[in-house]
Amino acid sequence: MAFPGFRRNGQQPADAEARPDDIIRMRGIRKVYDTGRVKVEALRGIDLVVRQGELTALVGPSGSGKSTLMNLVGCLDTATEGSYHLKGEAVQGLDRDRLADIRNRRIGFVFQSFNLLPHISAFENVELPLLFGGVATKARRSRVEELLERVDLSDRAGHKPTELSGGQMQRVAIARALAMNPDILLADEPTGNLDTTSGGDIMSLFEELWRQGTTILVVTHDPALARRAGRVVEIRDGRIEQGGDGPGRG
Repeated sequence: MAFPGFRRNGQQPADAEARPDDIIRMRGIRKVYDTGRVKVEALRGIDLVVRQGELTALVGPSGSGKSTLMNLVGCLDTATEGSYHLKGEAVQGLDRDRLADIRNRRIGFVFQSFNLLPHISAFENVELPLLFGGVATKARRSRVEELLERVDLSDRAGHKPTELSGGQMQRVAIARALAMNPDILLADEPTGNLDTTSGGDIMSLFEELWRQGTTILVVTHDPALARRAGRVVEIRDGRIEQGGDGPGRG
């Protein structure tokens, strides 16, 4: 669903294999951390494609490179080598201001710890990205109401996070992540702080958003949740072992 008033800056796919529905396209991604005394290679030649409308689970043991890869996908860090295109736009080499703009407008983040501001209401938490994005008051409020209804929290709009359950707080965080109608939703262990029932409910919400056309990449350590995704990508020792190129890509 398009959100009126927002435009996407994008270029045509940069290589012959690229397709118009590629949201994420990474080729030969390496990430090396240089401490000055030792170099640690966290990612070792990652090839990853996520297509529009996919619900993808990224799984792997601790230390496999999941968090490093998510930081690169989310433009929170940059690769040492390789190419990354987000909906056709080359990300590598962009300056800090442009990367910040991409994070704010084109990527929605959902965190394990919710990252809600505790002293303002659910409505105001969801409203924040729109406020910072300069959206007019009437459109902003209409969008927040739409999103809270979408995550089944219209009746909790005036409640502060401390007055909500863990599952409800994560729903507010998901609504906030969707506020700017991002190209992709990135969720890093979104059920990690929830009980089994609440975690299952959040995964059901992701499935519903997926059916509505939202592109979602979820990092999870829970195999039961991963199996509910449309596709599973396995990473180990900084390399993708399975699922990196998506269905039908060989």
